[in-house]
Amino acid sequence: MNSSYYQNKINQLDKEIADLETKIAVESKIEADKSMRILNTQKSITKFTSASTAQIKMRQIEGYNKDIAKAQRKRADLQKKQADKRSQRAKYAIDLQREIEKENKKNLLEQKKMQDMYEQKVEALTKSLNEALSSSPSSANLYNQTDESEYDVFISHASEDKEPFVEELVQALKDRGVSVWYDTLNISWGDSLRTQIDKGLKKSTYGIVILSENYIKKGWTQYELEGLFNIEMTKGKTILPIWHNITKQQVMDFSATLAGRKALTTAIMTANEIADTFVKLINSRSDDKADNRE
Repeated sequence: MNSSYYQNKINQLDKEIADLETKIAVESKIEADKSMRILNTQKSITKFTSASTAQIKMRQIEGYNKDIAKAQRKRADLQKKQADKRSQRAKYAIDLQREIEKENKKNLLEQKKMQDMYEQKVEALTKSLNEALSSSPSSANLYNQTDESEYDVFISHASEDKEPFVEELVQALKDRGVSVWYDTLNISWGDSLRTQIDKGLKKSTYGIVILSENYIKKGWTQYELEGLFNIEMTKGKTILPIWHNITKQQVMDFSATLAGRKALTTAIMTANEIADTFVKLINSRSDDKADNRE
């Protein structure tokens, strides 16, 4: 049994209890109506009422009393059924709470397992990268080549998010003089996707990761994200997350590391505002580097 089973049982019982409540109200109304008729009939019998008429009215009162007794029996039976239903509901509510706690515990364990696996993967990638750097002199400059102009930012995104947000952000960045690696701009007909993505990753100072429901389902986005993490290990802070139509829990399930980072969100910021924030970031970094050189 799972929590959905118990919740469905509770919902069904709530409906049955409500139906019984309606039926109880009907019987109570019948009882009140018959009682009022008895009262009115009794008042109609006076000293001027003939014996035959009085007998007729007394038979009416007797009939009303029978109707009242019948309504009372039905109401008592309905109330007993209602009490039984409420008792069943209370039991199912306890079972539901127990099942929810069990499922929450299972989910927490699964999340911890996923986080542990992710951290192990990052550790393995770090170790592999360090070994590559120490074993090959030329690899030390893997992400610091200067034979080609570097890009300010690499845009990692899911293709479904190009319209309307990603392309609007790319245009906003270009309007502010930012050099952008973006697949639509940098991959030509016939190019190797993997080769061009690797080149873009290596030549980019920052990586904007547009996290969305579409992003976390993709294979290429995973490849790009791993590349950005590798670069970040050697160059410092590189990955700049943007949350786009996604919840914190979804980000946590996808990557606990990214969920722990400060992110911008399209829920409260426009593409232009995000582009302005990025420009301020790279300008402040440039100023810091200039101050350090002095």
